[in-house]
Amino acid sequence: MSVQIRPQRLSATAIRNRKGGDKIVCLTAYTAPVARLLDEEVDLLLVGDSLAMVIYGFDSTLPVTLDMMVAHGAAVVRATQHAAIVVDLPFGAYQESPEQAFRAAARVMADTGCMSVKLEGGEEMAETVAFLTRRGIPVMGHIGLTPQAVNQLGGYRSRGHEGAERRKILADGAAIADAGAYSLVIEGVNEGVARDMTAAVAIPTIGIGGSPACDGQILVTDDMLGLFAFTPKFVKRYARLADDIREAARAYAAEVRDGRFPAPEHTYQAPAKRAKTTAGALTVQSNLPLSGNSGEP
Repeated sequence: MSVQIRPQRLSATAIRNRKGGDKIVCLTAYTAPVARLLDEEVDLLLVGDSLAMVIYGFDSTLPVTLDMMVAHGAAVVRATQHAAIVVDLPFGAYQESPEQAFRAAARVMADTGCMSVKLEGGEEMAETVAFLTRRGIPVMGHIGLTPQAVNQLGGYRSRGHEGAERRKILADGAAIADAGAYSLVIEGVNEGVARDMTAAVAIPTIGIGGSPACDGQILVTDDMLGLFAFTPKFVKRYARLADDIREAARAYAAEVRDGRFPAPEHTYQAPAKRAKTTAGALTVQSNLPLSGNSGEP
């Protein structure tokens, strides 16, 4: 029996071992075509619940369901071979109890083939992280500005600029690291807090609005590509694809309205009739000698 050998993906262990070493490059992916394009350029692709806004047009991540995360996670896994794939656990799928979190995480990993799951929260989620990791589920933590708790936090604002909040974020990160997470996303916090957190924990930190001192960085791909008008402070645009898409749509619309598209090269023409070809062949054959004597008596 033949065995198909696939390129080995980066694992949770490989990501964890990058602490203090080469920077970890991360982006989000929600669809197979985009994931395929990003796969060789990054170390880790996150199928984030940010797909709520990016793909579905919601105002927050809260409406995302487990079914949605599984569908998009499976698509990204199928389209890639190299990057570690992490899938977010959506709001309401894990906060109730460690047992609920295990059922959700086990389904995500079994149905998508992803490498790990990510969940938000600090000290209050440490027991759940420990429960999952003891049962073979690698967990990426997420602290600081946690979008699933946006209503409790009072909106999308950066955090950790004063003493009590700063101490809370540092305690959250330490608790998640001690519980067994292999990496930690730090979002939307004072730069000094992210820097101190990176120095304090033994696992890699992934910054998004954090610090250049973090062990890696992540951005929402659609923000990085300039597909949205609104750009958070922590985003650097590496392209302006929104302008390109608008211009392409404008050019297409003009050609359709003017009748210039489709041109002949964009349409299917009927093939030459086989009858004509056959008739031509018979005419040639009728001029050939009927015997091998070539006209000899």
